[in-house]
Amino acid sequence: MQLPPGAPVALPSPPAGASAPDAAHAAVAVLLIGPAGAGKTSVARHWADTRRVPTAHISLDDVREWVRSGFADPRSGWNDHSEAQYRLARRTCGFAARNFLANGISCILDDAVFPDRPVIGLGGWKRHVGPGLLPIVLLPGLEIVLERNARRTGNRRLSDEEVARIHGRMAGWYGSGLPIIDNSAHDVPTMARLLDDVVARSIASPPSW
Repeated sequence: MQLPPGAPVALPSPPAGASAPDAAHAAVAVLLIGPAGAGKTSVARHWADTRRVPTAHISLDDVREWVRSGFADPRSGWNDHSEAQYRLARRTCGFAARNFLANGISCILDDAVFPDRPVIGLGGWKRHVGPGLLPIVLLPGLEIVLERNARRTGNRRLSDEEVARIHGRMAGWYGSGLPIIDNSAHDVPTMARLLDDVVARSIASPPSW
């Protein structure tokens, strides 16, 4: 399900007579998916900061960068070394999320999950966090992603060619059944409010994945 810029989020309604859960209070685990420059981390941090219940933000990129000497820089390409560090970071994030949830603390995780790469796909996240994980895709237009990427620094900034390639592969999420939000025209606070709505409806009618 793709939403045009500025459009309200429209997900399946809850059964007749039932109201959508209050996502502002529910203990949940959300996985925010999108290409580099989609705004995942900014939205995730703001959402976690403004919820009325304890909520943790876990960024896979942050966890990957815990490795200092020997860090597999994403700008050097995908190889056995970077794959091993990615898998380790994902397991670490999943372990942390499960511990937070067990103690009544919600989690929002962010990662550039690819629909066509099982190694870095949703299966690993479901295995490490649990079947209740709610994946949501942020996919703004390419020109927006390129503009945001240009403001990034260090190893978080990728070449325009790499950003375009990743963005194109993310198009594979269309038709996946996951909620997809084009946040090209939304600021971060607006996106956090939309995310509450998406999470509530995903709890009421979980996507099949």
